Amino acid sequence: MVRRSTRTTTRKPSLMSRLRGRRSTRTSRRTPATTTTTTTTKTTRTTPGGAGVGATGVHHQRRKVSMGDKVSGAMMKLRGSLTRRPGLKAAGTRRMHGTDGRGVNHVY
Repeated sequence: MVRRSTRTTTRKPSLMSRLRGRRSTRTSRRTPATTTTTTTTKTTRTTPGGAGVGATGVHHQRRKVSMGDKVSGAMMKLRGSLTRRPGLKAAGTRRMHGTDGRGVNHVY
C-alpha cells in the first residue's frame, strides 16, 4: 500500500483579488450601522433665455446627425484619445453631436 501525502501551500492573494475584496483577510464583528433616511426636494431652475437655452443663455445650432457622422466622429474621438490630441477628440465629439458647424454657410 502506497502512502500519499498531500501538501497545502498558501499563496499571497493577487492584486486583483485584493482590490475586489472577495476574500478579506481580517474579519471583524461590528454592530450593524444605523441608517437614516432623509427626504429631499427636487430643485427646479428656470433658464434665463427661455426654452431650449442653457444656463449661460447661449444657443448652439445643431444639425441632424447621420450614422456616418456618428461613426466618423467616434473614430476621430478614438484617434484623438490614442494620439493624445485633445482638439481632435473634441472635434469628434462635436461631429457626433452635430454641433461641429457643418452646413451653416448659406449663400443667399
